[in-house]
Amino acid sequence: MRKLLILLLPLLLASCVTSRKVNLLQESGKHGVPAYADTLTYEDYNIRIGDRLYVYVYSIDERVSSMFNASGNSGIYSSQIRRGTGVSESYDLYTYLVDEDGMIDYPLVGKIPVRGKTTREVKAVLEQSLMEYVQDQTEYKLLSVEVNIVRGTFSVISDHGSGMFAMPKEKVTIFEALAMAGDIGDFGDRSKVRIVREIEGETKVMTFDVRSEDIINSEYYYIEPNDVIYIQRIKGQSFGINSVTTTISVVATTLAFGGFIYGLVVRIMNTVENHK
Repeated sequence: MRKLLILLLPLLLASCVTSRKVNLLQESGKHGVPAYADTLTYEDYNIRIGDRLYVYVYSIDERVSSMFNASGNSGIYSSQIRRGTGVSESYDLYTYLVDEDGMIDYPLVGKIPVRGKTTREVKAVLEQSLMEYVQDQTEYKLLSVEVNIVRGTFSVISDHGSGMFAMPKEKVTIFEALAMAGDIGDFGDRSKVRIVREIEGETKVMTFDVRSEDIINSEYYYIEPNDVIYIQRIKGQSFGINSVTTTISVVATTLAFGGFIYGLVVRIMNTVENHK
């Protein structure tokens, strides 16, 4: 029994899921938790191929508004469309797809290059183009254009819970993304979280330890539209013990079963000896 316990003890300890393996925002540089340089900078999102832009024109002259805005568009769907939750059948009426050439096809104006620009830059380009177009159409030369990127989605792949999720706001942190997916799970490897991101046609894989408190100041803190977050299982983890109570229960059950087997073997051996 003593030998059996000695053999089982390392296995039980190896199967334990400790707080160091699962706790977030741990002090960096200790217990194998890496430190990350302060690389977080807020930058306006640069429009990419495949993005959808919500464009709405405001003008004192109703004729100008009706000329450029989709029929019946009074801004009612504005907030839903910008969140990516607009009515599906009217989705295309209010948004413009950035094509493979990095342009949107805007009514009456034609192709407008938007790839690599921010929404503020696109707003300025559109306002100038539209004012040039309407200068002979109306006495009102002033108009304003609202440009927003329709918020995209991100995906999470893990054995605890996988799925595709709509981004509820412009800036979503890695913690918020994992919370939307139902957390990582006890046996997910927090030390090797991967984000697969496509940038200008190239796929980039970023690997980081989400347990480190330095994450909040690093390039890994914010996710982007179309990111895929992959959580692998802890290496070699086929089963685990995640509480002291469970550990005691497993040890007690193992000892009881070992005692039963030992007693059975002793009785069998005594019976064999008695029949000799």
